[in-house]
Amino acid sequence: MNLNERFKFASAPDSWGVLDYPGPSWNQSYEKMLDEMVEAGYTGTELGPYGFFPTDPAVLKEQLGRRNLKLLASFVPVPLGDAASTKAVVEQIRKVGELLAKLGAPFLVLADAQSAERDRLSGRVPSDGSAGWTAEQWKQAGKVVADAARVASDYGLDLVFHPHVATYVETPEECERLFDATSHTNIGLCLDTGHCVYGGGSAAREATKYKDKLRLVHIKDCNATVLDEARREKWTFEQAIEHKVFTVIGEGDIDFPDFFHTLARNGYSGWCVVEQDVKFGDTTIRPAESVTASLKYLRSVVGTLDSEKVTA
Repeated sequence: MNLNERFKFASAPDSWGVLDYPGPSWNQSYEKMLDEMVEAGYTGTELGPYGFFPTDPAVLKEQLGRRNLKLLASFVPVPLGDAASTKAVVEQIRKVGELLAKLGAPFLVLADAQSAERDRLSGRVPSDGSAGWTAEQWKQAGKVVADAARVASDYGLDLVFHPHVATYVETPEECERLFDATSHTNIGLCLDTGHCVYGGGSAAREATKYKDKLRLVHIKDCNATVLDEARREKWTFEQAIEHKVFTVIGEGDIDFPDFFHTLARNGYSGWCVVEQDVKFGDTTIRPAESVTASLKYLRSVVGTLDSEKVTA
């Protein structure tokens, strides 16, 4: 298998500024968005927030089928450390899982929900754990993940965890703690290159550390100068996005040739979801052009590695 066959590229609604909650960003045409994904050369998409795409499986199946797009997953952020929310969390996972299963999606992407407390420390979380969960909250998070894994399994879905900026699982140390707390489950890792770097990690290093758990990759690029300013000025995650901390893939500072070399060497084979988190309505960013340029760059990276005969 050559590397162009090993790595499959998908897109996602957040590159069009679709937020996790209903608002103006949800008023744009999802049909036009899907058309732009296909025109750019993508063969898959994530669901985005539940409710943006049609939730009637027959309607969504027809829309995806006519474009030969594979539905991969949905991103489901939930308050993992809050014992009072456990029932609501499981219900949300069931609702999303049912739709994904009916459309043959392979993954459900779980993350801790963003919080104001952690947003104030985004990108600057102390490594000593002083701003993190208590031992009891880590235990609660492990319980919720185990419950989520059972629900996902009921629907034939592979549960993968997404460390995320402005949550209680942001840094490499917190990611380790999460997988320690969930060692009794079969949960995998969804590694997001941009969130990893924002949280103080190295995407290539994390890919190697969790090579046996890595099942899905989110591709973001990060402007190191903007990230340094975000840390210095103590911006929230949303403010950093407004200042374009994430860029068209290949225009930022993440070393993607090294990252894909690492993936190839570790034997990763599967989907890479290309994303550029943007502020909806920013007229300086044209999503269709962004996702097209990003895919062109990534294919050139993979093509170069393939010519070098990089193997696992």
